[in-house]
Amino acid sequence: MSHIDTPLIEIQNINRIYNSETAPVNALNGISMTIYERTFVSIVGKSGSGKSTLLNLIGGMDKPTSGEIIVRGKVVSKMTSSELARYRRTVVGMIFQSFNLITTMTALDNVALPLFFAGVPEKVRLAQAANMLEQVGLSHRASHRPTELSGGEQQRVAIARALVTNPLFILADEPTGNLDSRTTEEIVALLQRLHQQGKTIVMITHDLALAEQLSTRIITLKDGNIISDERHEPQLQSAK
Repeated sequence: MSHIDTPLIEIQNINRIYNSETAPVNALNGISMTIYERTFVSIVGKSGSGKSTLLNLIGGMDKPTSGEIIVRGKVVSKMTSSELARYRRTVVGMIFQSFNLITTMTALDNVALPLFFAGVPEKVRLAQAANMLEQVGLSHRASHRPTELSGGEQQRVAIARALVTNPLFILADEPTGNLDSRTTEEIVALLQRLHQQGKTIVMITHDLALAEQLSTRIITLKDGNIISDERHEPQLQSAK
């Protein structure tokens, strides 16, 4: 079996209903899909389509009303709180639109933070964090705090932090949403290189052009339903 046929994330008949004061909101309506290893999957759709809900469910930050999400044979929705914490720490690497860096910490310490929570000794975690900063081209900014970094540099620090635990896959939530066009190109090149190196990436975006540039598969959501699911040839650039 080739890696392209190896299931990594299996989403089975997922419903997510939120109770509001007026009427229940069906954020996801019985959707199913399988995400395979070493693919770059973009989930696209307008605001309110359900893509953020789906990302939160895959990331173990929310639980479905019904249905199951299975990652490497383990049902995420049935994990205990401690199992979920470990899952989020070691299986999933999260990249956020808003970077979510701790402003009082240096770039190096931000990247090392997941390893701190994993109980990795200080010397080891700082060495691993320094290596990740080097991989994203930011060794020279290791001692700088987020307020001293550009938006693109902050996002690269966030990507290094997501990668430092060597997760099974990366979840990217609008990773270029707060960046200008030139900086977006830098992050696109970095995400492409990560995928070429074998990382599985699941990205949500409202930007179809970005999805077409990066993805091997594009899934479109509307009103909590999958309305298209297509294999795609990414517009690869040479790795930088």
